[in-house]
Amino acid sequence: MNAKKLIALATSVLALSATSVLAETQMHVASWLPPTHPHNAVVLPTWGKWIEDATEGRVSLKIDYDLGHPKDMFTLVEDGVADAGWSFHGYVPGRFRLTQIVEQPLLGANAEAASVAYWRIHEKYLAQANEHVGLEVVGLFTHAPGQIQTAAPVNSLAELEGKKIRLGGGVQSILGERLHVTAVNAPAPKVYEMMQQGVIDGALLPVCEQKTLRLSEVATHLTLLPGGLYLGSFGIFINQDFMADLSEADQAAIRSVSGEKLSRLAGEVWDQCGTDALAESRSNGVNVVEIDTNAPMMDEFRTLAAGLDDVWLQEVSDLDVDAKAALQELRDAARSYQH
Repeated sequence: MNAKKLIALATSVLALSATSVLAETQMHVASWLPPTHPHNAVVLPTWGKWIEDATEGRVSLKIDYDLGHPKDMFTLVEDGVADAGWSFHGYVPGRFRLTQIVEQPLLGANAEAASVAYWRIHEKYLAQANEHVGLEVVGLFTHAPGQIQTAAPVNSLAELEGKKIRLGGGVQSILGERLHVTAVNAPAPKVYEMMQQGVIDGALLPVCEQKTLRLSEVATHLTLLPGGLYLGSFGIFINQDFMADLSEADQAAIRSVSGEKLSRLAGEVWDQCGTDALAESRSNGVNVVEIDTNAPMMDEFRTLAAGLDDVWLQEVSDLDVDAKAALQELRDAARSYQH
């Protein structure tokens, strides 16, 4: 083969390579928990692999950190600073009200079951209210049940009165009022520092964060109620313009590996994180107290939680959504869920 043919072949290969590079779209996903957290180490990379496979390599996923406060994730994606993101709805009080449907106490389901039920109810009832205006919701999930994590033992819920307790928003805020705690609002990543410095006496968080945020070092007492005190609502979302710029085939491909499938994955991973963290906390000497379903503290909690769902129903009564039917269907779906 002569030099001219070699040059022509090389030029052709380079042109094809350049076309391939240009054809690939990288979806930048804003995240905020540590890179080692299972959501960043498992959920998002797995979703990214699904997307790459479904789009035959035309769309890939890249996780970006330190773009802003967790509450800003929604607006960062709306404004196109990031192509996609995820966050806790309770960090933005006022904007998201229907999302508290899955946070109501005494659901009696794990994160996987609750997340699958949540997605189904969102699609049937909640999406029409358009609380995520400017965003395409591609996943909804909860963390494992929120529990009491403190620097000192807790023998009754009444003992929490006046204690400085970190709350994340959403239903936690109402629980805090009913517990008569001194509420300190802060994102989860700030809890370690706040407890280490004595700014707070404890926090309501899933057990997972004993490990991922190293809370076992500062919250050395875990009080575990059956089913926890609440679940936390999270959304995974994509900028609508980013989606619109993709081919219809790639849009459909991304949606095919999102929705219920992605919600189930997230719930399952957060459940496993809690299981692993609890075992590690026990081995590290954390005082773990598991409250029996018939124990006085559970009676306290049932009394405290009574009527919370009615409060929520009243708060969303101005929206054109059959919230009562949605809540009952969510409970039925979560409680009857089988993997």
